[in-house]
Amino acid sequence: MKFFKELYLTNRWYAAMGACAGLFVLSYFIPFLFILVGILSLLLLGITLFDISLLFLGSGQVKALRSMPSRFSLGDDNRVRIQLLNNYGFNVSILLIDELPVQFQQRHWQKRFSVKYKTRREITYPLKPLTRGEYHFGNVLVYVASPIGLARRKFTCSEAEMVKVYPSFMNMRRYELLAAADNAIPGARKIRRLGHSMEFEKIKNYVQGDDMRSINWKASARSGDLMVNTFTDARQQLVYCFIDKGRAMKMPFDGLSLLDHSINAALALLSVALLRQDRAGLITFAQKINDVVAADRKSGQLSIILESLYRQETEFKESDYEALWMGTHRRLTQRSFIILFTNFETISSLERQLPYLRRMARQHLLCVVFFQNTLLKTIHESQPDSVEGIYIKTIADRFDFEKRQIVKELRRHGILSILTTPQALSVDVINKYLELKAKQMV
Repeated sequence: MKFFKELYLTNRWYAAMGACAGLFVLSYFIPFLFILVGILSLLLLGITLFDISLLFLGSGQVKALRSMPSRFSLGDDNRVRIQLLNNYGFNVSILLIDELPVQFQQRHWQKRFSVKYKTRREITYPLKPLTRGEYHFGNVLVYVASPIGLARRKFTCSEAEMVKVYPSFMNMRRYELLAAADNAIPGARKIRRLGHSMEFEKIKNYVQGDDMRSINWKASARSGDLMVNTFTDARQQLVYCFIDKGRAMKMPFDGLSLLDHSINAALALLSVALLRQDRAGLITFAQKINDVVAADRKSGQLSIILESLYRQETEFKESDYEALWMGTHRRLTQRSFIILFTNFETISSLERQLPYLRRMARQHLLCVVFFQNTLLKTIHESQPDSVEGIYIKTIADRFDFEKRQIVKELRRHGILSILTTPQALSVDVINKYLELKAKQMV
């Protein structure tokens, strides 16, 4: 029974049998062809049996092993490798099918190639997940054909397995370079540091190149040598990312929602904050505060944040900023730097939430991050050639004007803001954090 489950006849065999059937029909009009076609049919049957014996008799087989990361990074190319070993004594042609998770919607994924006898071959391909969650891989199916190519044998390899897709930790590692240098990656602004940090580190002997303004005259007088004070960046500051999960964050961009882009940027920012010796925390909210990760810099803090971000989903109602302010007032007793990821499309939508943002800004350093509509920006920069085009451009100009008005309104009330595109979100947010650190505001 197993033999019949593993045996498949190829298109080449069906084409040959179709040709024999056609010749049998033709022999009705040309009688001498009948004997010739019968011989050809028997010969085809014999070759088919010989081909099947090559594939099934003996110890020959093809083994396949799938290897991939234990977790996938959202929105990034994750490499999957399939290693194959041909134990047959002849070259084989292979049809490889990997049963991919349903989230990728790739129903016809397959690879065709050949493998020489007694050799290995590795197939590598990328997968780019666009939603967080559990992805279930099926089996790796290997259909093997001999050089004759009339039959195939099916091998089922690499059993089903599950991999979790987390927020973009690849993006996080890329931007961790900013923790070591302010302009370590393209897109990062060079930031001018203003004066000393407020935290004294130690007194040391003066060496050429040290800032003359840092000379400690009392220590120099006691020791007889020139001594200078050294300072370090202010540490142990509280850095929180607030992530809005309301309906405004459902908007898609490059296959990801604004919520997913915000989660990726928040993870990158908090990893940089931890490397800068600050304490990182997280709050997600919609109609109420959902997940809270208290600011800390213990060894497993980033893993806790990653697990919390992994579960987040948008809700289809408007977020309640009053509940956010009350929860913030109760939980955050120390002054903190708060990055609020949200989206305001109109000035009226901001005005509804502005009283609560102002209350938070009185107690904390608040920075509101919201998004430019890149499609409207393209329309805004275009030159219409029809009445309809002029009408659409006028509407786009109005929305663009309102976005700029939102920035001015926030600034008028002493609230920092970042108006950015989802593509530039991570760089802009990290730049703002580094800029505020340099200005000793964080």
